Amino acid sequence: MSASNDRQLQLFDEGQPQRVEAVPQWYAEASRRAWNTKADEFSLKTSKQSKDLLEEILDPDNMYDAYLKVIGNKGAGGVDNMTVSEMEGWLDNNYSALENRLLTGKYRPMPVRRVEIPKEEKGKVRLLGIPAVTDRMVQQAVSQVLSPIYEPLFSSDSFGFRPNRSAHDALLRIKEHADNGNVWCVSLDLERFFDTVNQSKLIQLLSNTIKDGRVISLIHRFLMAGVEINGEFEPTEEGTPQGGPLSPLLANILLNELDKELERRGHAFVRYADDCLILKKTRKAAERTRDTITDFIENKLFLKVNREKSFIALISDNVKYLGYAFYRYDKELRFRVHPKSVEKLKAKVRTITARSNGWSYDYRRSRLKSLVNGWVNYFKLADMKSLLAEIDSWCRRRIRAVYWKQWKRVKTKAKALTQLGININLAWQWANSRKAYWRVAGSGILARALNNAKLTGLGWVSFLDRFELVRGIT
Repeated sequence: MSASNDRQLQLFDEGQPQRVEAVPQWYAEASRRAWNTKADEFSLKTSKQSKDLLEEILDPDNMYDAYLKVIGNKGAGGVDNMTVSEMEGWLDNNYSALENRLLTGKYRPMPVRRVEIPKEEKGKVRLLGIPAVTDRMVQQAVSQVLSPIYEPLFSSDSFGFRPNRSAHDALLRIKEHADNGNVWCVSLDLERFFDTVNQSKLIQLLSNTIKDGRVISLIHRFLMAGVEINGEFEPTEEGTPQGGPLSPLLANILLNELDKELERRGHAFVRYADDCLILKKTRKAAERTRDTITDFIENKLFLKVNREKSFIALISDNVKYLGYAFYRYDKELRFRVHPKSVEKLKAKVRTITARSNGWSYDYRRSRLKSLVNGWVNYFKLADMKSLLAEIDSWCRRRIRAVYWKQWKRVKTKAKALTQLGININLAWQWANSRKAYWRVAGSGILARALNNAKLTGLGWVSFLDRFELVRGIT
């Protein structure tokens, strides 16, 4: 039995509305209205020809699932400054009016709040739009209904923002293509993709599948909601703002046209969101493909290809895709971590092991453990034992430097070294050392006092240990 059916049974035992304290007041009241107007019809059929798609979006269970998703994702508030923690109280007082505005076409999304996220390229930023939390809930509800409609229409070579598909699946598909001899890759960079989506083209594509005009109109209003920058409103006549739950699905709907064209032409490719890699057997074929597909993207989808960032290269020639790089061994494509991804990791480790940030040992250990687990789980496909051994050695030296600085006084240093098994005379000698923290951290004396086993016993995790656990290496 589904979770939504479980909730309905809780709310409506033997056909009688029952208030359940575990769910918000607005959801209980919306479910009661649904019971009174639809009797037992809590589940509408999902069909691309459905004329009742808006009613399915507004189904109390769907809206409640969207609410839980928004609450779970947390995130900052929009232009109205409402936080996710304030959302339940607002809905308790206003959900009926919100529902009515959506049904009558009077709902108007608020402008999104514009924030700038620094890119890897120095001085460049990614523009992120943060919708109001109630708009995020409505967008999520729309996405939950439209996704099952579009999933069967999407390409098997598309992996980004799709259920039960991951970056690892995309990488393994690249390996499959390359092992079949497609070793030349065409990388086409879509310039400011989310900011330059042609809204008319997107609405046309939506209308080909979605027959409930009210839903099309609702999506169009989200696209046209505008942005607020430093308190000033700016219209959005193109683009789909990054940051909203609906934007990834809309991006896939538009770029599915590219996928279908690539499939029609028989190209091997992988697409993850707007990051598309086309693989060919020869450089000449790759060059022809670059030219013809660029023409399709710009003249049919009305997007702009950044020719400076687009390139053709052998897949093993330090190509970066989803943070990975590739190399060939015995005619087989294998994975490694791209050098830029290594540098990003080191920057995060430097923050966690900075000697002057005033963090406690427990907090540092927690932050490092979270980083190690997440990073290794993502890059587990790569061959990186020697790389992780180097990173572990460098990271442990930084941890030893933290201890050495926090011991501060000569007496404290000597006592700590003695307790860690260092001869008392040697401990006092090093406690009086005037060498810099980093030099002492790399010394044999501190490597003995805080050796790898002791650091592990103190709760400091290892990249290599985690990698061998994840990969099942003994």
